[in-house]
Amino acid sequence: MSTKIAILSLCLAVAAATAPTVGNARVYLDVDIAPPAPREEIVLAPRAGYVWSPGYWNWTGHRHVWVRGRHIREHHGHHWVEDRWEQRGERWHHERGRWD
Repeated sequence: MSTKIAILSLCLAVAAATAPTVGNARVYLDVDIAPPAPREEIVLAPRAGYVWSPGYWNWTGHRHVWVRGRHIREHHGHHWVEDRWEQRGERWHHERGRWD
C-alpha cells in the first residue's frame, strides 16, 4: 500500500511541476489563405469583472471559421489583447488573444 502512495505522490509532484509550463505554452499559426473580413457583431452590454473579447476568424486546418465575441473574466492589472491576423510575406500569421 505504501508503494502505491509513494508512486501517486511522485506522479502528483511531477504534474504540479510541469503544469505551469503546459499552461503557458503558445501556439503560432501561419497559413497561406487570408482570413475573410471580420464580421460585424453586436457587442453585449458590459458586465462587472469582465472584458469584451471581439470575434475573430480561427483556422481549423482546412478553412477559417468564425468564433463569436464573448465576455472573459477580467485579470486585474492586465489588459486583453484581442486575436488578430497579420500578413507576413505571402503567409498569414494568427496571433492568439492574450493578457498583457
